[in-house]
Amino acid sequence: MTLVSSTPLLVEARKQGYGIVAFNVHTLEMLQAVVDAAEESRSPLILQTTVGTVKHLGIDYIVGAAQAASKQSSVPIALHLDHCQDFELILKCMRAGYTSVMIDQSMHPFERNVEMTKKVVEVARALNVNVEAELGKVGGVEDDIHVADDMATLADPEECRRFVELTGVPTLAPAIGTAHGIYKGEPNIDFARIEEIASKVDVPLVLHGGSGIPEAQVKRSVALGMAKMNVATELKNAFTLSLQQFFSENPEDLDPRSYMTVAKKVVKQMAIEKMQLCGCVGKA
Repeated sequence: MTLVSSTPLLVEARKQGYGIVAFNVHTLEMLQAVVDAAEESRSPLILQTTVGTVKHLGIDYIVGAAQAASKQSSVPIALHLDHCQDFELILKCMRAGYTSVMIDQSMHPFERNVEMTKKVVEVARALNVNVEAELGKVGGVEDDIHVADDMATLADPEECRRFVELTGVPTLAPAIGTAHGIYKGEPNIDFARIEEIASKVDVPLVLHGGSGIPEAQVKRSVALGMAKMNVATELKNAFTLSLQQFFSENPEDLDPRSYMTVAKKVVKQMAIEKMQLCGCVGKA
């Protein structure tokens, strides 16, 4: 199977009331682990990379690994560029084989966000690539994007309706009280806002800041229309902590095949748990 656009996957997920998990991966082992998890659980999968990871690994290496995984897999896999503000980089990723991109102009006024998103949507439509955009500002840290708690703003439901209408964007990430990174306390998700946004727009909604949200809150968000949940920090931390533990227990074992095998198992298990939580197991 080749890499697919995430648009039909997410449309189906919203229609059927489950969520697809998008995992930010930073190494080949992380990518392999979440693909193994998707294959074992029969779940559709979105592989995600930040701009920082694109710079670290290179577009062609990422696309090559994702395409190799997809060819060997029997479940649908999409490749998504997360939180990108650079139009030229978005074009490069789409041309190289990314099947989904996020144009993040949420830090700019509504009109500028509309203008830039529309520009990306027009190109992406011709290439059968999904586009995601953000309204409001999700707090926390995502790669090089820092949004202080007091600067985070929630998405306005009526603006969401207008935005989708004006841009034709196929997926929308509204800020609804989640944050990037690990939560210091209980996340303050505005469920009434999700419900109102979902009643005004029929496109799949995206839940950013999915690391560490309590189970009941995830399930409620998905039931209200969040068809995609992003998981980044939690997965990255689990991967790194497993390596720390391995070296503390096996200081003499310097074979990457030993410690990466352990890390892959940890990431795979976490990925399966997130897929079960969002209800996409068996939906491939």
